[in-house]
Amino acid sequence: MKIASYIGLVIGLVIMTALVVSEGVMDIADLLTSTGWVLLLVPAIWFPTVLMNARCWQLLFRADRAPTFFQAFYAQWMGRAVNTLLPVASIGGEVVKARVLVLWGIDAKHAAASAVVDKTVQVITVIVWGVAGVSLLAMMALDNQLVISALIGMALLGAGVAGFLVVQRAGIFGIAAKSAHKVIKTDFVGGLVEKADEVDRIVRELYRNRVRLTAAVSWRLAALILQSGEVWLAAYLLGYPISIVEALMLKSLSSTLSDAAFVVPNSYGVQEGAFVLLGGLIGLSAEVSLAISLAIRIRELIIDVPGLVFWQHAEGRAIFRRRQDDQSNDTQA
Repeated sequence: MKIASYIGLVIGLVIMTALVVSEGVMDIADLLTSTGWVLLLVPAIWFPTVLMNARCWQLLFRADRAPTFFQAFYAQWMGRAVNTLLPVASIGGEVVKARVLVLWGIDAKHAAASAVVDKTVQVITVIVWGVAGVSLLAMMALDNQLVISALIGMALLGAGVAGFLVVQRAGIFGIAAKSAHKVIKTDFVGGLVEKADEVDRIVRELYRNRVRLTAAVSWRLAALILQSGEVWLAAYLLGYPISIVEALMLKSLSSTLSDAAFVVPNSYGVQEGAFVLLGGLIGLSAEVSLAISLAIRIRELIIDVPGLVFWQHAEGRAIFRRRQDDQSNDTQA
């Protein structure tokens, strides 16, 4: 998967660069800089969704094991930064956010189980969000063939999610641990089997709490809808205003396609290609569509880069405390 991510990164950057060069680097740069500093407002309208996603994840814990809101917020922020900026196939960030909670004292089994359920909620809401975008595309009667292709893609994605749910119900962690134990017959790996079974039990327990699960999906979906505001605002600030419905359609289908192409880090090239294709349907030139796509990427510098720094800080503090504990134990010995 790591190799696929690196390959996806190279291909994505090549596509993205080719699109920008073909439409004129300076023309797009002039369009972006013509707005001045006001374009920095685009990430501001997006930032509340980080808070909403943190609340979503917090709900996917057993009530007596849940982190505080700010713990969920910071861990979610760091995990998102890792998924966005590093070639980890949108999986590494889930591991990081669970690990950060463990560093802060949250039980490891509950952190791992909730991260799996949260990832499932993310994919489910992406499907719902994508269907909403396809519905808007059909309602606007812009491209019927594209609507049919998108529906087929949604069906395939839905089948994948259904399979993932079946594997979780069967015990995804237990299956992995037992398979590893058959290959690596050590006491350490054997000890992981029991822990893995416990994580699987917690996962199934979380799914049984339908009220909290529904609330989590609602928070995640509301965050996706709010993210459409960055597309609307970017188009407005660039001098090419579009309607809220058009912004919803653009954001929905471009983000769904980007999430489906998870092996391409940060959907480089995928997002830009989607904006060019979909933007053309509502009368936007390829140049303007690329400018909008690049404008909403400003949040990667303002929001995601700090998240990556905070993660490194958290890991650094953990290493420092571990060394201090080791030195203290050596002194006492």
